[in-house]
Amino acid sequence: MATEVRFPVPPFTEETALQKVKLAEDAWNSRDPERVCLAYSVDTEWRNRAEFINGREAVKSFLKRKWEKEQDYKLKKQLWGFRNDRMAVQFEYEWHDADGQWYRSYGNELWEFDEQGVMTKRYASINDLPILENERKLH
Repeated sequence: MATEVRFPVPPFTEETALQKVKLAEDAWNSRDPERVCLAYSVDTEWRNRAEFINGREAVKSFLKRKWEKEQDYKLKKQLWGFRNDRMAVQFEYEWHDADGQWYRSYGNELWEFDEQGVMTKRYASINDLPILENERKLH
């Protein structure tokens, strides 16, 4: 079965890399696991914090769990660098838990794409900072 093309595709230029990051940011801010997981290959490899995730269906399950815990999630991504089919992205996002404690999470991601523009690898390192609600920057 052929994979749907997810434009833009590699090799990336600065313009297309910025576009790819913005598309990812918009998708993740939808908090829709069905939508977000389509950007990843069926056999995608992830490391998210200390969790290793393999395959699009596992990504979908992970995202469902994530957004059940991380309520009112709001994300901002920035391109750090790119080359051919790879990108480095920095990000921050804010969320609160079921008890109402707010957090700002900071991190870096390394992405690799196939020729169809689908992400085959995502490695994320993330740190959480407890904040007060009135310290939020992202709305």
